[in-house]
Amino acid sequence: MDRKVVVLSVAGSDCSAGAGIQADIKTISALDGYAATAITAVTVQNTLGVQSVHPVSAELVGRQMQAVMEDLQPDAIKIGMTGNVMIVDEIVRVLRQYSPRRVVFDPVMVSTSGHKLMTDEAVEAICTRLLPVVSLVTPNLNEAEVLLRQPVHTVDDMECAAHLIYEKYQCACLVKGGHLDGNEMCDVFYDGRELHLFVAGRIHTGNLHGTGCTLSSAIATCLAQGFPMYEAVELAKTYITKVIEAGKDLHIGHGNGPLWHFPSLVNPMNPAGEE
Repeated sequence: MDRKVVVLSVAGSDCSAGAGIQADIKTISALDGYAATAITAVTVQNTLGVQSVHPVSAELVGRQMQAVMEDLQPDAIKIGMTGNVMIVDEIVRVLRQYSPRRVVFDPVMVSTSGHKLMTDEAVEAICTRLLPVVSLVTPNLNEAEVLLRQPVHTVDDMECAAHLIYEKYQCACLVKGGHLDGNEMCDVFYDGRELHLFVAGRIHTGNLHGTGCTLSSAIATCLAQGFPMYEAVELAKTYITKVIEAGKDLHIGHGNGPLWHFPSLVNPMNPAGEE
C-alpha cells in the first residue's frame, strides 16, 4: 500500500490563499505529501494587506492538533502564526504530549513593514517555551532581531544570529535574508555542527506573498520524507526558487501577489512553452 507522508500545518487562514494554511496545503501537495491543518486564526486579508486577525480559541487549536495527531500521526509539523500566549502554550502542550520528531517553526512575529504582530508576552512564550521543543526555526531578519534583541542587518549578522539562536534555544536555525539589499540573496543555516550559506540571485518580482509560509512547509515536507535537515532545507530552497520564478509575472490581485506553487503547471495547455 502506497503511504503518503502526512504534514500537519498549524497556522492562520488567509482568505486570499497566498499565505498561511492555504499556501501550506498547496506546498505540501505539490511536494507529494498529505496536508492536515489546525487553524490558529482567521485573517481578513488580500494582496494589498491584512485588514484584521481573529484568533481561534486556544482550546480549539489544541483539539484540532490532537485529532490529527491521534489519527493521522503526522510525519512532520509546520507551525506558523501562533498569535497569543494561550495558543502558544496549547501548541507546546500538544507537542510535549506527542513528542513529534520533526517540527518546523516559521515565527510570524513581524510584518513586512517591520511592525511586531504580537505582544511582548507572546514573544517571551515563544522564546522560553516553544523554541526549545522545535527542530528548526526560520526567522527573517526582523524576526531574528526580536528573538535576540539585537540588530541583524548583514550576512555577518545573520551568521552570528544563527549561532546565537542555536546556542540559546537548542534548535537548528535558518535566518532568511530576503530583506537584504542588493541583487544577491543569502539565507544562513546552522544546526549546531555546520554553517551553510544559500546564495542565489534575486528574482525581481512583486509577487512574494506567502514566501515564508511556503519555504517552511516545504522544509517540513522534505523532513517528513526522510531527508536530513540540511538536505531538506536545500531541497526546499530549490522549490521556493522555482515557485517564485513561476509566479513572477502572474497577475493575481493588485498588490503583493502570490507565488505559483505548481511550477510544472504554469501553462498546462502549452507544456512546450510555445508562443
